[in-house]
Amino acid sequence: MLPEGMRVTASCAIYLFNFLQYMVLIVVDICCIVLCREAFKIRGASNSIFALDNSQAAKGVVTHSSGNHAAVVALAAKLCGISAYIVIPKNAPACKVDNVKRYGSQVIWSDVTMDSRESMAKKVQEETGAILIHPFNDKYTISGQGTVCLELLEQVPKIDTIIVPISGGSLISGVALAAKAINPSIRILPAEPKGADDLAQPVVRDLVDDVIVVYDNAIVDAMKMCYETLKVAVEPSGAIGLAAALSDDEFKQSSAWHESNKIGIIVSRGNVDLSVLWDSLYK
Repeated sequence: MLPEGMRVTASCAIYLFNFLQYMVLIVVDICCIVLCREAFKIRGASNSIFALDNSQAAKGVVTHSSGNHAAVVALAAKLCGISAYIVIPKNAPACKVDNVKRYGSQVIWSDVTMDSRESMAKKVQEETGAILIHPFNDKYTISGQGTVCLELLEQVPKIDTIIVPISGGSLISGVALAAKAINPSIRILPAEPKGADDLAQPVVRDLVDDVIVVYDNAIVDAMKMCYETLKVAVEPSGAIGLAAALSDDEFKQSSAWHESNKIGIIVSRGNVDLSVLWDSLYK
């Protein structure tokens, strides 16, 4: 159920670097530049909501999230002219809550635990009949995120390795499914921060070739490179793929690095709370 006047277009910006002796493609998901600032997740949320039939859409949608998924569900619902109920934990960043309110959705507070978020979302479902738009464990969400890979391989079909942030799991799941369907021999390398242990979903475990663990200082360095070289604002979870490629600790010591010739790195824009930076400039 695409809103009137909306069409699907290619929305990846690809930056080419000769990174040591390898061709590295840094793929910035600019779908969010056109529609919103909330990273790749607009793809999954809009795919989920646009797939609703008229009777489902009339009931509205509900989701739970402390970040970008909350805002993109609110935006996609606004584009479709339907109600959205967004369950947000009390410790969510103010900038992310502001985005939800900006798109006109109803904010419903929960405690910080996942159990509290899920139980509150279930309560809203029971009271309103709204359709749950799951932040990661949903076929429409996953397939929507996977479109970034379709666009990447359409533009650069000879890529042999893709590095992807794990995060909640929907992006890496969508990318792995899409990439392996197009080219079963392509190498999929999820990246995650040290200590995160995010590789939980079976679809991810079954399709990836290795996991790259990245330290926090490498993520900050990658964010800095995105700001200074690409002129793109990227939050930590969106820069982790680039951090993995820059890391001397993990990736460059692995067989995957030496076997790769053309590496695609998915870098997702997102909300970065810059209030500390602005405050420091005013002083």
